[in-house]
Amino acid sequence: MKNLLKWLLIIGGVLLVIIIAAVMIIPQFVDVQKYKPVIEQKVTEETGRSFTLGDEIDISVFPWVGVKLTDLHFGSGKGYKQTDMISVKNFEVRLKVMPLLSKKIEVKTFVLDSPQIYLEKLKNGKANWQGIGKAQKGKAHKEEKKETSAEGRALPIEALLVGNFSITNGRLTYVDHKTGVKKQVSDLNLNLNDISLENPIGIAFNAKIDGKPLSLKGTVGPIGKNPGRGTIALDFVLKALGELEIKLKGSLIDPVVSQTIDLEFDLLPFSPRKLLSAIDIDFPVKTTDPKALDRVSFKAHIKGNPGSISLSSGVVELDDSKLKFSASAKQFSSPDLKFDINLDKIDLDRYLPESPAKDSSPEKTKSSAQSKKKTNYEPLRKLVLDGKIKAGEIKAGGATVEDVDIHILAKNGIITIDPLDLNLYQGSLASRLKLNVQKNNPKTKITIDAKGIQAGPLMKDVLEKELIEGTLKADIELAMKGEKPVMIKKTLTGRGELLFTDGAVIGIDLANMVRNVKTRLGAGEKLEKKPRTDFAALKIPFTAKNGLVNTSGSSLMSPLIRVLVTGKANLVKEMLDFRVEPKFVATLKGQGDSKQRSGLMVPVLITGSFASPKIRPDLEGMIKGNLTKEITDLTKEAGTKEEQKEKVEDVKKQIKSLLPGLLN
Repeated sequence: MKNLLKWLLIIGGVLLVIIIAAVMIIPQFVDVQKYKPVIEQKVTEETGRSFTLGDEIDISVFPWVGVKLTDLHFGSGKGYKQTDMISVKNFEVRLKVMPLLSKKIEVKTFVLDSPQIYLEKLKNGKANWQGIGKAQKGKAHKEEKKETSAEGRALPIEALLVGNFSITNGRLTYVDHKTGVKKQVSDLNLNLNDISLENPIGIAFNAKIDGKPLSLKGTVGPIGKNPGRGTIALDFVLKALGELEIKLKGSLIDPVVSQTIDLEFDLLPFSPRKLLSAIDIDFPVKTTDPKALDRVSFKAHIKGNPGSISLSSGVVELDDSKLKFSASAKQFSSPDLKFDINLDKIDLDRYLPESPAKDSSPEKTKSSAQSKKKTNYEPLRKLVLDGKIKAGEIKAGGATVEDVDIHILAKNGIITIDPLDLNLYQGSLASRLKLNVQKNNPKTKITIDAKGIQAGPLMKDVLEKELIEGTLKADIELAMKGEKPVMIKKTLTGRGELLFTDGAVIGIDLANMVRNVKTRLGAGEKLEKKPRTDFAALKIPFTAKNGLVNTSGSSLMSPLIRVLVTGKANLVKEMLDFRVEPKFVATLKGQGDSKQRSGLMVPVLITGSFASPKIRPDLEGMIKGNLTKEITDLTKEAGTKEEQKEKVEDVKKQIKSLLPGLLN
C-alpha cells in the first residue's frame, strides 16, 4: 500500500511538471496569428457586425493566464456615418493560474486603453446599438429565471485580489441626427485600487462632459465573500462642471435581500444658474428677481428600503433662506407621508415668474377646453398625510406674514388644515380649513378669526391701492362646493363680520357730499378735502347663501357722519345693489360722541357690476324721506317763528333750484 501511494505521488508530480512545462512551452511554438481570421469571422457571424483585431496578439498561460490585444474594431452597421461603434487601442488582462486551484482569483492586470464608443441614431429612429446578435429571447428568459433563483448565494471563490485595473483615455459620443443633439464624454479615466473581498476598494474616476469636468473619488466595501449580503460601506465625493460637489457616506445593507440604504447625503452650496450655464442650457425659470436661485445646498440623513424611506436632520439653504426638515414615506402605492418643516424666512415673490403677456384667443380656447377636464381626486383619497410647517417670515403676493404655524392632516379623502395660524401687520390670524374630496365635487369649509390687523399697510402691499385704513377684526365662517369659480360662487354659504376701528375709507368723502348740499342750504361753508371718510368704527356683518351676500346692519360711525348700509352682492352675476344712508351730524364733536343729533340725510346708491360700480347720491330718496324735518332742524335757531318760517321758505327755494323737477 505504501509503495502504491508512493508511485501515485511520483506519477502525479511528473504529470504536474509536464503540465507546467506544456503551458510554458506551447505558447512559444503556437502561431496565434493563424487563428486571428477565425476569431474575427466567428464574432462577425454571431453579432452581424464587422470585427477586426490588430496584428499584435500576445497570449500567455503560465504563471499568468493572459491575453493582450491591440487595435480592436467593432462596426456600427450599414447606413451609419461612423464606421466603428466600438474601438480599443489596447486591451490586456492577466490572471494567475495556481491560486485558481484553491478558489482564489488573483488578477495582475486589467487594462483598457483608449476605448472609443460611438452611439449614433438616424433620422428614422434606428440606432447602431440595436439589432446586435441573434434573437435569444427564450434563452435570456431562462438565464434571468436562473439568476433570480440564485439570489443570495455566496460566490464560488475564497479570495479576490486585483493588482491593476484601469480604463484610460476613454471617449463616449452620442449623436441623434433627428433632433440634432450631440453629447460627448471624453478624457475618461477609471482606476480601481486594492480590489479584494476583505478590504475597501478605492475608486478614482474622472472625465469631461462636453468639455466640462466630472470626477468621482472614494471607497466602497469591503464587499465580503458573499456579495449582496451584509453591510457594504460607501464613501464618495462627486464633483461636476466646476460647480457641483456632492458627498455621500454610509452603507448598503443586504443590497440583494432587504435593499436597505443608510446614507449621509451632502450637496454643498452651488449656483443652479452657473451650473446650467456651464453646460450651455438656458435657465428654465424667468424669476422676478434675476439673482434668485443663485445659491442652493441640501443635506440629509437618508434611510430606506423598497417599502419606505425617511429623511432626518435635513437642511436646505436657498439663497438667504434656511429650511430644516424631516420626512418619511411608506406604502408608495397608497402613500403614507409625514413631514416636519421649519423655515426661517423666505421672499416667495422673488421666485415667481415674470408677468406673462396676455393670452391670445387660441390659447384661451385651449385653456377653456382643458378646464372642462375633470380633476382626478383618487390620489388624494388614497393619501395619508401628517405634515407640520413653521416659518418665521414669509413674503408672498406683496404681503408679509410672520410666525406661521400650519398642521396638515389627510386621510380617506378628507384634508384638514388645523391650525393655520400666523401674525401679520401687527395683528394675528387663526384659520381652519377642511377639504372633502370623497366625491367628485369637493366640499370646503373655512373659518377665519383675525384680530388687530392694520388694514391700510396690508392693502397697499397686496393690492398696491389705498382702499381702507384702520384696525381690522374679522370673524368668518364659509362653506362652498366645487372646484371651479362658477360653482364655488353659486354654492358659497356662511356668515361673518368685519370690524374696522379708527380708520378711514379712501376714495369716498361722504362728509363732503353732505357738506356740499348743506352749503347750498346756507348751513355751512364749502370745503375741499382729499376723498376719504374718517370713521371711529366700520362694522360689516354679512350672511351668504348660494352666492348671494346680504348685509342689513353695516354701519359707519364718524365725528361728522353716521352711515347705515343695506343691500346685497350677487357673486354669480357679479352685481352690486347697496344703499348707503349717511347722516350729517350738526356738531363736530369727538368720535366718542353717541348723542342723537340732527343732520341731513344724503343717501348714496352703489349699483352696477363688480368691474364698473356706479356710485351716486339717491336724491329722490332723500326728498321722499324725512327732508322736511331736517330742514326744520336746520332753521330752529333762526329766531322768532316768523323768522324761522322765512328761513324755511328760503331753504325750500334753494332746494328747488338745487334739485329742479324733483319737488312739487
